[in-house]
This record gives sequence, C-alpha cells and structure tokens, in this order.
Amino acid sequence: MLTVGVDLAAEPAKTAVAWIDWSPEGASVRRLVVGADDALVLEALRAADKAGIDCPFGWPEPFVEFVKAHHAGDVADPREFAGRDGRRRLALRTTDIFTYDTTGLLPLSVSADRIGHTAMRCAGLLAHLAQDGQSVDRSGAGAVVEVYPAASLKKWGLPSRGYKRARNVDNLRASVEALLAAAPWLQLGQWEDECRRSDDAFDAVIAAMTARAVSRGLVEPLPEKHASVARTEGWIALPSTSIDALHN
Repeated sequence: MLTVGVDLAAEPAKTAVAWIDWSPEGASVRRLVVGADDALVLEALRAADKAGIDCPFGWPEPFVEFVKAHHAGDVADPREFAGRDGRRRLALRTTDIFTYDTTGLLPLSVSADRIGHTAMRCAGLLAHLAQDGQSVDRSGAGAVVEVYPAASLKKWGLPSRGYKRARNVDNLRASVEALLAAAPWLQLGQWEDECRRSDDAFDAVIAAMTARAVSRGLVEPLPEKHASVARTEGWIALPSTSIDALHN
C-alpha cells in the first residue's frame, strides 16, 4: 500500500510531500520532497492508495452564507454575527470545534487566518483531481482526506507542540526521535536528516501516516449529525488508536 502526505502551503517553497510504502514488516519512506509545485503534488495524489493533506478542504457554511449575503447587500440580521460568539460561528468549521473538543488543539481559521491562502490552492488541487475522475469527498471518504499533524501526534501520545520554525529545530529533532521510538517499524531512510531539519518534511510524513490510519478505519468516526456539513466544510481525520496499530 502507498500513502501520501502533503504539508500544503500557499507557495511551493514550503510545501512538502512524503510517499510511504506499507508492508507487513513495517513502513518506509519511498520519497520526500520539500518545495513541491502543483504538478508534483497532483502526481503524488494520483499515485496514492490514500492521501492526507494538511489544509482545510472548505470554509464554514455560516461564513459562506454571510459573504454571499454581504455581497448582495442583504445581511438579514447583523446582530447574529455580533461579538466574539457571532464571529466564532463565521471563523470556525464544525470539524475545527470537534477537533478542539477532542484534542484541545484548535486549528487555524480558514476564514480569518492566513491559511485561507493555502486553502485556495487546495481547492484548485481538489478540482483537478475531480476532473481526473478521482473520488473527492471533503469528508475524507474518497481518495484524499484532510489531516492535522499536530492533532495526529497528540492522539498518538507524541509531542505535538513547539517544533515549528527554525528556532525550534532542537524540539523538531526530539519529535523525530519520539516518533521513531514509538514506531520502530518506520524507516525514514535517506530522508531522516531532512525530517530533523524541516518541520514541513516531518509534517508530510505524519500526514501520510494519518492517511494510513484512515485507510484502516483507525480514526474517530464521523458523527452522523455532522456528515452533511463535513461534505462541504471538510473533516479532519483524528487517529483513535495507538500508532503501533498502523502496521499490525
């Protein structure tokens, strides 16, 4: 089995892609690229049995309706969106709130943070996949699934904070060590040093491992009451078992 993980950024320079081969003996990184353009990302996604993308797949439904109404000059009741609670409804998706309630980690707001730029790129990539005839279901039931590496790490009992950015490279190295200790069957191969230097590379590996969890049903089930909204807003896959279950 081949899983792919994409740590997507608005521009290629900070976009990383990891390919992981899975066998009864374990898992090995086949390839890892930091600095991936759209063509390479699409090539990887098309080749994967399952792929995880670290990026929101959609926007909050109330935000979309708010923007449409504002554009038409017809916001029916502006009091509905007043204050912190009102803005929270516009800023956070259902999956963001579920992820926070489940893990204590709050994803960036796709409608109020800079990750919106990345989501625009992601929307184009998903459109390409759909045009190719691939099954693109934003709830994660198709060829690709939305992932959040920090949440995956936390659910696996691994360090999930403080490893981002160059100034925290020592923490990143410690995170790689913790991953390899928890998953001795994982071979990073020639890309181990890259993972120790680049949090983008590390997150791409975690995204590919989360895709494996999804493919084996080792994630929190999507609550039926959220199934409809997940198909428009997107849904973050959260591991539900130990990391060791990925290769057993």
